[in-house]
Amino acid sequence: MSEQLKFIVEQLNKEPFKKNFNLITFDTLEPMQLLQILNDVLAEIDPKQALDIREEMPEQTVKRMCALLGMLKYKPPGNLSDVTSFRQGLVTGSKPLIHPILHWLLQRVPELKKRAYLARFLVKLEVPAEFLQDDVINDTYHQYEELVEGFKTYHKECEQLRTSGFSTAEIRRDISAMEEEKDQLIKRVERLKKRVESVSNHQRMLEQARQLRVEKEREESLTHQKQEQKNQLFQAEQRLLRSQQQLKDMRQAATDANPESLMKRLEEEIKINSYMVSEKLPKELEGMRRTVQYLQKVALEPAMGQADLQELEDKIKEADCQINHLIEKRMMRNDPMDDNLTLYRQQASIIIRRKESKAEELQEAREELAAAERELRQRSSQAQGSDGEEVIRGDELKRLLVKLRGKGTVYKKKRQEIAELKAEYGVLQRTEEILKQRHETVQQKLQTMEAEKGISGYSNTQEELERVSAMKSELDEKKGRTLDDMSEMVKKLNSMIVEKKSALAPIIKELRSLRQHCQELSQEYEEKKAQYESCAAGLESNRSKLEQEVKALREEMGQKENRYHYINSMSEIIEMQMRRAAEEMKAYVSSDPQERKKAIREVYMKNISEQELLGKKLREEQKMVRDSHSTNMEQMKMWCDLEQLMECKRQCFIKAQSQVSIGQVIQEGGEDRLVL
Repeated sequence: MSEQLKFIVEQLNKEPFKKNFNLITFDTLEPMQLLQILNDVLAEIDPKQALDIREEMPEQTVKRMCALLGMLKYKPPGNLSDVTSFRQGLVTGSKPLIHPILHWLLQRVPELKKRAYLARFLVKLEVPAEFLQDDVINDTYHQYEELVEGFKTYHKECEQLRTSGFSTAEIRRDISAMEEEKDQLIKRVERLKKRVESVSNHQRMLEQARQLRVEKEREESLTHQKQEQKNQLFQAEQRLLRSQQQLKDMRQAATDANPESLMKRLEEEIKINSYMVSEKLPKELEGMRRTVQYLQKVALEPAMGQADLQELEDKIKEADCQINHLIEKRMMRNDPMDDNLTLYRQQASIIIRRKESKAEELQEAREELAAAERELRQRSSQAQGSDGEEVIRGDELKRLLVKLRGKGTVYKKKRQEIAELKAEYGVLQRTEEILKQRHETVQQKLQTMEAEKGISGYSNTQEELERVSAMKSELDEKKGRTLDDMSEMVKKLNSMIVEKKSALAPIIKELRSLRQHCQELSQEYEEKKAQYESCAAGLESNRSKLEQEVKALREEMGQKENRYHYINSMSEIIEMQMRRAAEEMKAYVSSDPQERKKAIREVYMKNISEQELLGKKLREEQKMVRDSHSTNMEQMKMWCDLEQLMECKRQCFIKAQSQVSIGQVIQEGGEDRLVL
């Protein structure tokens, strides 16, 4: 806190504030004075804030300061994050609240000046949506947004110019040097003119020289135009070659282009895209999501030790055993229908795998084609914006066209293969459905025949027995092969064990002595560890006690320091009051009337007498008002009665006028009847 106060006082004593504070005088400032200093700092950042807070309401002051601090992105400390407490602290001029604000502002005055300047133009006005329905307001608001964007660009250009390294001094030096060169050239031209004037026919020679210069300039411009036209011709030839090649490719593609082939091609593309969207891409997306979830789960888990790894390995082994057991059970209770459909399942799985591989190849080919198209567009844009420079040469263009043709043929082949695979898949799917239907019909007929003969379930039992016998024969063969393998493996293991024993015998002897030494070292380690822990515990307790004592002493030192500053400030205040009292006594006792008039007592007595005269005058005015109150009230009542009487007369006059007009209308109507 003391460092913060030192920094604030140092900055306030510098330009442009020049407050001439020290730590004591700044710490003894009243809340209103502290708020005025904060306002002065804000006025240095934003000149609009320059005013005397005594002439402003506290609510307006707090609102203005909070708005500016919010615009400058000031964040209060953690204990002052409540808005109401922050506003209340500003109203009361709380030191714990204002000191951090001053410290934050004085640390970054240039940066905040720039931010306040930019906020005047970049903080947009909030216009309600219902007002923007008006065309005029909407157009004006769009113009305002365009001006804001223009200001951003101009400000960026200005900042770039400021940071570009060009200085006004260098530019001025360049301008002065150019002016000197200009003067020298003018002098040289004048000297040459004087020399030429003495030569006969100098006007004609000057005219010829002028024409020569004009022709040379024209020749240079024509040469430049010729070069540009050559470049444009080359670019046109390149575009013509590309167009001819595109036309040739399109004609080749259109040779077999009829409505049926086009529709077939579109249907194939639709099927491919639907497969990619409905099957392949969702599977890849789901796989990526599972991978991400797994990685997130692994990242969130704590670091694993050797015991955790061993536990996971045991779980994996148990899961493998369960999987093997389930496979054996499934083999034991295998359904004959599954055996009949195994061939078709295998074919379907092969087709699916081929389909997925072809889809991946198609995706890769599409990506390569898109990359080639992007490269082609980039090369064409470079060729258009290169101002005559040759970007794609003939050989490179030919290689690119050959490569694109190769890619196109590969793409067509792959697409044809995918169409064939789709057709084959449809045929196999239909074949599978037909065979299933036939198998169901055959099974139904067989069941009915068995029921008629009284041997229902015979075919299933027969198939089961045949399948079990086949499995038994396979298992017997596997057992025989396994026993032979096991016998050979046992022999190999025995020979390896003998070799390892002979190789490990000297190592085991050495290991016994090392184990004994290790036991001794571990015992010594345990003793040293116990001594270390006891010593560490004692040192830790002593350290905690010392920390508590240091903390208490620091708190006491802070309290004493605060008390010292408070007593010093109070002593200065009392000394000041004593000086004022001595000056007052001196002025009051002095025989000089001018000095006596400067005394506070005389000033207050003069003010009291003036206020008494003013009170006497006001009491006389009050008495006059009371005396004339009754007559004024009567006069006001008479005026009200007169007003009512005039209003009544006006109403009567209006009614009389209306009756006269009605009578005239009736009279005119009677005359019309008489005429008829």
